[in-house]
Amino acid sequence: MGVRVRVEGVVQGVGFRPFVHGLATRLGLAGLVGNDAQGVFVELEGGREQIGEFLARLERDAPPLASIERVTVTTGATRAGGRFLIVESDPSGTARTLVSPDIATCADCLAELADPADRRYRYPFVNCVNCGPRLTIVRAMPYDRPLTTMAGFEMCGRCLAEYHDPADRRFHAQPTCCPACGPTLRLVGADPSAGGRFGRLIRAAGEPLAGAAEVLRAGGVLAVKGIGGYHLSVLASDEKTTAELRRRKHRAGKPFAVMVAGLDEARRLCEVDEVAERLLTGPARPVVLLPRRAGAPMDGTVDSAVAGAVAPGTRHLGLMLPYTPLHHLLLDGVGAPIVLTSGNRSDEPIAYDDRDAFDRLCGVADAFLTHDRPIHLRADDSVVRPFRGRGMVLRRARGHAPRPFALPLDSPRHVLGCGAELKSTFCLAKGGHAVMSPHIGDLENYETLRSYVEGIEHFAALFGVRPEVVAHDLHPEYLSTKHALALPDVDLVPVQHHHAHIASCLADNGEAGPVIGVAFDGLGYGLDGTLWGGEFLLAGLASFERAGHLAPVPMPGGSAAIRQPWRMAAAYLDGDGDALAVARRNERWWASVTALARRGGSGAPPTSSAGRLFDAVAALIGVRDTITYEGQAAIELEQLADPGERAAYPAAVSDDLVAAGSDLVRAAAADLAAGTDPAVISARFHNGVGDVVVRCCRVLRDRAGLETVALSGGVFQNLLLLRRTVARLEEAGFRVLTHSGVPANDGGISLGQVAVAAARLQPDPL
Repeated sequence: MGVRVRVEGVVQGVGFRPFVHGLATRLGLAGLVGNDAQGVFVELEGGREQIGEFLARLERDAPPLASIERVTVTTGATRAGGRFLIVESDPSGTARTLVSPDIATCADCLAELADPADRRYRYPFVNCVNCGPRLTIVRAMPYDRPLTTMAGFEMCGRCLAEYHDPADRRFHAQPTCCPACGPTLRLVGADPSAGGRFGRLIRAAGEPLAGAAEVLRAGGVLAVKGIGGYHLSVLASDEKTTAELRRRKHRAGKPFAVMVAGLDEARRLCEVDEVAERLLTGPARPVVLLPRRAGAPMDGTVDSAVAGAVAPGTRHLGLMLPYTPLHHLLLDGVGAPIVLTSGNRSDEPIAYDDRDAFDRLCGVADAFLTHDRPIHLRADDSVVRPFRGRGMVLRRARGHAPRPFALPLDSPRHVLGCGAELKSTFCLAKGGHAVMSPHIGDLENYETLRSYVEGIEHFAALFGVRPEVVAHDLHPEYLSTKHALALPDVDLVPVQHHHAHIASCLADNGEAGPVIGVAFDGLGYGLDGTLWGGEFLLAGLASFERAGHLAPVPMPGGSAAIRQPWRMAAAYLDGDGDALAVARRNERWWASVTALARRGGSGAPPTSSAGRLFDAVAALIGVRDTITYEGQAAIELEQLADPGERAAYPAAVSDDLVAAGSDLVRAAAADLAAGTDPAVISARFHNGVGDVVVRCCRVLRDRAGLETVALSGGVFQNLLLLRRTVARLEEAGFRVLTHSGVPANDGGISLGQVAVAAARLQPDPL
């Protein structure tokens, strides 16, 4: 009996061909297996019973990193001989296969790394079929060594023997290498002509890792080339150097991530439950945002393992475990936690090209720990947060991208979703699959825009998508919108920002709606040309209705009110806060800003933004008058809140579902004047916002008959608000959809855009 099998999905770079070879050989089947642009093809000859067993186990026992989307079986003549072989890949045809994310070093490779008797002992690039670089080294499909950045490293005889040995776990592992034939490490000074202690350390070091560890221990800033780009590193306990890194990187307050050697070290710093442990040790190895251990100070005065400058103003730390052999060896050499943050200056994309990295980071890093394996696609670290027994992705990049999403409705045409302006991603879709790019960054400068455009071109070629339909945001000044409008010979699908948020939540949960959508964020361009951000929608994928919102309030100074939250406090208080501390702190401008807010117009555009409401309360109670990164005031307001407080500030909601956020601000001001603890005020405010959400959803259920609520937008990354809102909605009988695989923030917008476009392309759009 002869059959041909086609396997589609994430089946290249995950050990699928060796798995098929082993399975067929054990069952006594003849035939062949290979890669092509569509996935994996198999041809089999053998008994009907053995072939049936092969097909049953093909999906049941597939490698853990594989994700099979479709298996197609046809009968007929095959090219099978007397044995089962892995054959040369066929690069012809239109690419339809999916690429594996980069995978953290597996236990077997770590054992080799630590074994003095092994030929790969302490080799920083050890990998096998179960781990190592994937997406970031792929130039084109199918996934074979000549089409990766490993093409320039010719395998030695021993590696080649492993590569061709069906019993070896490096059987057809494309990045296979060893010290004799693979990439090499080197340590160089940021400025070779400069003297100083770091120059002396580098010249004296005979071994790059030992020298790099000494640079960190001596108080230096080290640039480290990883899988998806360069990181900047300092000793996490070094207050002075951490502060200096902030100065050089122009990153005033946003927390740094910390890499620790293992779970024991993670538990000494943070509360690590089963969910957090699973996230920390999984193959994606993201940064996991975790609460610090009870009693741990936020200023670094006692907790000597982590300086206060690492994560100022927050009770959480972003922890990650090593995910490359290089990281394991570096941490072993340092013997303490290290800061590991993106290799860039503020607002730039992460550096990944060696020449560009040296140019851009030479004024930031004192030394570079680098290597000669090229990175083809940059990928920053993913960031997740535990929520209700699973991970909630805050930034989707290395380890997660480009794992595909199944669209609720198949797209009959190829679609590009251009995303938003902040936390930019793009998304490509065809048929039932949507593939999102790794996190790119804020589209606010040329370097980031270039990375965005080049990424679209690379992904389109890699996944065989030629966009015919382009979905984009309504905001005319977003660079992503301008990119969409400049593309030739495509059909444009404009998608309102908050509709895209709700659609991304639906796609994240594999649903098409309709639902009650609650989209709370900083701002997005509304259908009426104003700035929305506190929205209640009745939404399916193809269309939506704005059913309610927070009452609009002027933003005095426009974007200045985002950078200076005290302006929003002035606008909300409307002259009634002159005696409060926030007015005294900003008395030079308070009266003029209040007057500007009252005049309105272009100098104070109205917004229904929930994010600006949080800003106003944060400034009011003294959390922060100005910010240095997006969402800082709201994040610190959440951190301040008393978790035991259950009272909620009331807010009026009109018959047409316009909620008075000013009631919440004035209640907070009254409590503040009465001497109430700001931590209690913060909690009551959060509870009041949750109460508004539940009350409006109850009304919409009565009016529209919908029982499911979808929560999206960056405000719902606030765990205090999210937990209490979800709990109260469920108590009220609602089914609640939240994000897990795609960010609730603007990083998920591109997925929502393609889901909307796919729905509108249906013969009978929902």
